[in-house]
Amino acid sequence: MTSRDLSHFDALLFGGDYNPDQWPEDVWQDDMRLMREAGVNCVSLGIFSWSKLEPQPGQYDFGWLDRVMDLLHANGIWADLATATASPPAWMAHRYPQSLPVTREGLRLSFGSRQQYSPHSQVYKDYAAQLVEQLAERYKAHPALAMWHINNEYACHIAECFSDAGAQAFRVWLEHKYGTLDALNQAWGTAFWSQRYSDWAEVTPPRSAPTFVNPTLQLDWKRFSSDAILDLMKREEAILRRITPNVPITTNFMGFFKPLDYWEWAKHEDVVSDDAYPDPSSPVEQIFNAMRFDLMRSLGGGRPWILMEQSASAVNWRERNSRKQPGQMRVNSLQALARGARGILFFQWRQSKAGAEKFHAAMVPHAGGDSRIFREVTALGAELKSLAAMRETKVQAEAAIVFDWHSWWALELDAHPSADVKLIPLLVHHYRALYHRNIALDFAHPSQDLSRYKLVVVPNLYLMSDDVAANLGRYVSAGGTLLVSPFSGIVNQNDHVYLGGYPGPLREMLGVRIEEFAPMQLNERSEVVTRDEESFACQTWADVLRLEGAQGLAMFTKGSLDGQAAVTRHRFGQGTAFYAGTVLDEAGMSWLMNTVISAAQLQPVLDTPPGIEAVRRDKWLFLINTTDAPASVAVPGRGAVTLKPFDGWVGEVTA
Repeated sequence: MTSRDLSHFDALLFGGDYNPDQWPEDVWQDDMRLMREAGVNCVSLGIFSWSKLEPQPGQYDFGWLDRVMDLLHANGIWADLATATASPPAWMAHRYPQSLPVTREGLRLSFGSRQQYSPHSQVYKDYAAQLVEQLAERYKAHPALAMWHINNEYACHIAECFSDAGAQAFRVWLEHKYGTLDALNQAWGTAFWSQRYSDWAEVTPPRSAPTFVNPTLQLDWKRFSSDAILDLMKREEAILRRITPNVPITTNFMGFFKPLDYWEWAKHEDVVSDDAYPDPSSPVEQIFNAMRFDLMRSLGGGRPWILMEQSASAVNWRERNSRKQPGQMRVNSLQALARGARGILFFQWRQSKAGAEKFHAAMVPHAGGDSRIFREVTALGAELKSLAAMRETKVQAEAAIVFDWHSWWALELDAHPSADVKLIPLLVHHYRALYHRNIALDFAHPSQDLSRYKLVVVPNLYLMSDDVAANLGRYVSAGGTLLVSPFSGIVNQNDHVYLGGYPGPLREMLGVRIEEFAPMQLNERSEVVTRDEESFACQTWADVLRLEGAQGLAMFTKGSLDGQAAVTRHRFGQGTAFYAGTVLDEAGMSWLMNTVISAAQLQPVLDTPPGIEAVRRDKWLFLINTTDAPASVAVPGRGAVTLKPFDGWVGEVTA
C-alpha cells in the first residue's frame, strides 16, 4: 500500500459492520458465502470487540481475529479494522471507577451500555493506547488490512465530562489559550456579576448553577470538550501513523453533530466517513440526508468519502421505527453516491439476536438470505460493481453554504433575544430551496477561500470574527453574490457584542444598520410584500432595519414595522450582498432564492418534477425519486427517463 487514500482500490466499497465475535465460528463460513453472493468487498471489523480482544488487563486474545482476517482475505474482502476503543470492558469500570464519565450534576455513570469512558481518564487513555499498539503491530502486514477505523462515533453519548480530572484539563487548556488570568477575565467579561478570577484553581466547568452561566465560559467549554475528545483520536492516530504509515485512517462522523467541530476533526482523517439514519417515514429526512452528504464531501475538501453506516431498513432507537419501503434503501445509497461517496456500507452485516440493537435491521436480517432486505442488498451490490468507473470522480459545485460549529455553539446558548432561533432549522430552510432547484452545493468554513463560488449563503453566522467578516467582504467585492440571513455578525469570537449597531462588521458590506431586534412570539406571523407586490408570510424574527446604501426588496406590512425593509440588496464592489432580516415562509424563501440565483447567474443541474433529485458527478448524472409516486424526467440526449416510486437512474451524459 503506497498512499493514504482509496485510489488503489479498483471498486466502490460495499459492505457493513461485521461482528463475528457475536456468533459461533460455524456461522462465519455462512457469512463468507452470503458476502460473496451480495458482492461485499469491505467490512468494518471489531468495533465493539475490546472485551474479546483483552479479556483481562494486559492479556490479549487475537486468535479469533486472526482467523477472521484470514477468512476475509481468502474471500476477497478488505477489512476496515477498528481499534476497538469505543466501549471499554467491564474490568476497567470495576477496577478503575474514575475512568467513568461524570455528568453536569455530578453523577458518575455506570457500566452496562457503551462509550462509558471519560475523555479525561488517564487509565482509559493508557489502556486504549496499549490495545492500538498491539493491533497495529499484529496486523500491519496483513493483506486484508485496508483501512483503520479509530474508535466509533466519538461523543455520541458522552460529549463532555465534568469530573475533577476534566476540570483540571479545562484549566490547562485555558491557560494555554489565554496565557494569563487577566486575558481570560477580559475574554470572559468577568466584570459582570462579580465573576472575576484571581487564581486558576477557581475556574471550573459550567456545572449546574443557580441561573445563567457565563456565556463565554460555556462557549470555551464546548471548544475544550471537542478538542479533548479529538485528542483521544490523535493519540490513536499517532500510533497508527508510526506503525502503519501508509494505511488510511478514518473515524465515523454523524452528520450535523453539534458537540464536535468536524472541520477540525477532518484534518486528521485520510478518508471522511459518515453514519446516516434518516427516518423512512419523513420526506423532509431525504432532504436532510442529501444535506449531510454534501457536508461530508465538503469536510474532506471534495475528496471521495464513505457512507460507513446506514440501515437496510428500520432502526431500533426511535419511539416508532418505520421500515424502509422497497427501493428506499437504494435511494438513500444513491443519494450518497451522487454526492461523492466512494463506498456504501451498513450497520450491520448480520442482525444481532441479543443486545440493545437486536431489532436494528441488517444486511442479513433475522429472516436470513431468503428475504426482501437481502435481495435488495444483493441487487445494490451488483449495481455498485457496475458503477466502479465513477469511484474517483467528483461533484463540482458553484454554490456554497457557510457553516461553523463555533457559531452554532454560541448561537444556541441561553439568554438570547429568542430561543426559537436555531441553526439547523435555518440551515434546512435555505438548503431546501436550493435542493429543490437542483443546485449543486458545497459547505464552506467561514474562513476558507470562497472565490470559486458564484453564490455563497449564510443562513446564520451569529459569531463572527473580524477576519471572517473581511473574508466575506473580499468575496463580494471581487464579484460574488452573498445572501446573509438574520442574527448574523452579532458577536466576536469571545461572544462579545459588536457595538455601534448590528450587524457589526457586516454593516458596510450589507448597507444596513440594525438598532433593535423584534423577535416574534411562538405562533406569531407577520407579512412582507415585495416590490412586485408579491406577499409572503414571515415568522420567528424581525430586524428593525435602517438602510445605509442598500435597497429594500421586500417590506414589512403589519404592526410597528409597517413599511420598513425586511429584505435588502446592496451593491458592494463588483458583487452583490443580500440580507434577509426575517424568516420567510417557504414561498417567500423560494422567491428570495430565485432572486439571488438570478443575480449569481447559477444554472440547475437539470429541471425535474418535484421530489426528483438531479445531481452530477462529473459525467455521471443521477436522477433520484425520493417520493412514493412515479415520475418522468426529460434528459438531454437520452429522452424521457421513467422512475418508479423510490427509484433512481444513473447514466453518463455529455451535455
